[in-house]
Amino acid sequence: MRRAPRARSTCLRPSTGLGLRPAIVENESGAKLHRPELFRLLSDCEPGDVLLVEQVDWLSRFTSPDWIKLRNLLDTKQVRIVALDLPTSWILTAPTDEFTGRMFAAVNAMMLDVLAAVARKDYEDRRRRQAEGTAKAKAAGLYKGRPENKTRNAAMSSLLRDGRSWRDIMDATGCSRTLLAKIARDRRRQAEADAAIRAAESDVHP
Repeated sequence: MRRAPRARSTCLRPSTGLGLRPAIVENESGAKLHRPELFRLLSDCEPGDVLLVEQVDWLSRFTSPDWIKLRNLLDTKQVRIVALDLPTSWILTAPTDEFTGRMFAAVNAMMLDVLAAVARKDYEDRRRRQAEGTAKAKAAGLYKGRPENKTRNAAMSSLLRDGRSWRDIMDATGCSRTLLAKIARDRRRQAEADAAIRAAESDVHP
């Protein structure tokens, strides 16, 4: 799994001179269309802007319908995708005549579609192999699940208690929105359980 701060620094190094707007850091899964920061960024984009990403699969592990939705949005906004691992996209950052620009845009679009299909297949293959391995481990009594990062989870819970925003917490800890939602849900349940215990004790000892 890539760490968002590292990906940010990787993208910023070769981008000198592009007139970048503030970079965003997002910890959501690249396989889901629920990408609040990505869509916030796209809503601020203007025609001709470049969306610079570290790797193509950050954008392309979607299902086919979701990929089409994103591509249509990018086309509507006239946003160009440039990925560090897709050399054909680099030409989109340089000024060219109309014919050359259209030719490279078409080639880049075709490459993105191909890589999107490959990235999705790779994602599904890895998920399938993982599920098969988990099933075998469970059958053999060896499966223990992913170990909990208790230190990070405690820090997230503390930040929630202090009233920090979810965005601040995700940026500070590198956690996903899904994990943060689970921690927040667990905190609510614990608070409800504690309240129920206090209420029961007050009934016993008025």
